[in-house]
Amino acid sequence: MPDALVAPLAALPHWTLLYAGLNGLLSFALAFRVGLQRMKSNVIFGDGGDSALQRAIRAHGNNVEYVPLTLVLIGLLELSGQPGWAIHVLGAALFAGRALHGIGLSISAEGTPPRLYGILLTWGALVVSAVWCVVAALTL
Repeated sequence: MPDALVAPLAALPHWTLLYAGLNGLLSFALAFRVGLQRMKSNVIFGDGGDSALQRAIRAHGNNVEYVPLTLVLIGLLELSGQPGWAIHVLGAALFAGRALHGIGLSISAEGTPPRLYGILLTWGALVVSAVWCVVAALTL
């Protein structure tokens, strides 16, 4: 590989790339689930009042609402030189949280343990990343 390309590649937040990829695959799985439920319910637009379709749509929607910002925050932490273990804890919490939340919503519209733990892990990753970014910005 030419030396001109090595330096920019070394600056990439490579652990964040891992968690972005995992969450991208999860997002695809949730979107695919919406498509399958649409075919099963024969509903092309909206949710048609079908509760299983509503849950599938919200599981995908919640994922799309939380993942991008949290990944940006984690990536900025990685780029600012924060420890790798912290990036892994935050990235794993985000991915596990989103997966659990999706599972919980697929089980029931009511509160389920996977849904509860999923949102707690997601919120934890988001809040810790956000606060850490603020502290890092003020102390760098």
